Amino acid sequence: MTSLKMKKLLQESLDHPNWIFTYEREKDSVRVEDKNSSKGITISLSGLIAKYEQNGQKAVEEYVYYVQETLTSMRKQITLNGQERHIFPVIRSTSFPIVNSDDVSLVYDDHTAETRVYYAIDLGSTYRLIDERMAAKEDLTNETIREMAMFNVRSLSTEMKEDRVAGNSYYFLNTKDGYDASRILNESFLQHMKQSVKGTMTISVPHQDVLIIGDIENKTGYDILAQMTMGFFVNGKVPITALSFLYEEGKLEPIFILGNIKVEKDTEENE
Repeated sequence: MTSLKMKKLLQESLDHPNWIFTYEREKDSVRVEDKNSSKGITISLSGLIAKYEQNGQKAVEEYVYYVQETLTSMRKQITLNGQERHIFPVIRSTSFPIVNSDDVSLVYDDHTAETRVYYAIDLGSTYRLIDERMAAKEDLTNETIREMAMFNVRSLSTEMKEDRVAGNSYYFLNTKDGYDASRILNESFLQHMKQSVKGTMTISVPHQDVLIIGDIENKTGYDILAQMTMGFFVNGKVPITALSFLYEEGKLEPIFILGNIKVEKDTEENE
């Protein structure tokens, strides 16, 4: 499957009189915009092709649904007041824009050297990132939005599935509710996991729909973790970071994993 063939397949599946497709060859991506609002979404073709090779047409259908829901939600009038229980934090990479398509600043906080926390209003099948204009319109401060979101993320399920490989345990949280990676902000959950691990605890958020906690008991465990996170990172609709984090004393420290050698990244945690 080539990028041009995938572009054609997407365009046929997303045929709509109000949607405009733009192929960005250098970025190997397709931009889909609503011509009435100029708001849209960019799709990485290489990432979609990788998923297509694994899951076939189902991968395309997932992206089509994602784009349809996102573009439809962008046209809705959103209110925050009275929706306190539907405000959640979402994790993104530090390369993610800090302004929206209208050049309005999004509400966000620094998290680590690799990640940033944004805030969203849940709309059921999708969500909308909250910007400062939206917050000001309803007289909500960033601190208030942050408190609501952090309270709500603690109410989400933290049930995990365990996979034991080469003497190491890996725990996966993959509910696909859009906030799997956001559980990295649930401090009580992380502390609970920390108490149960036997070796070194790692946390990975390769894309928004998965969180991986590693209980690493030998050097091979780091190699497996690196391969695992890279696989998820490449195949995710919303990639975050292929790096994992050490979790020590309530802090996250990004690490590089090279071969059989674990090399800690020389960086300070942003709080």
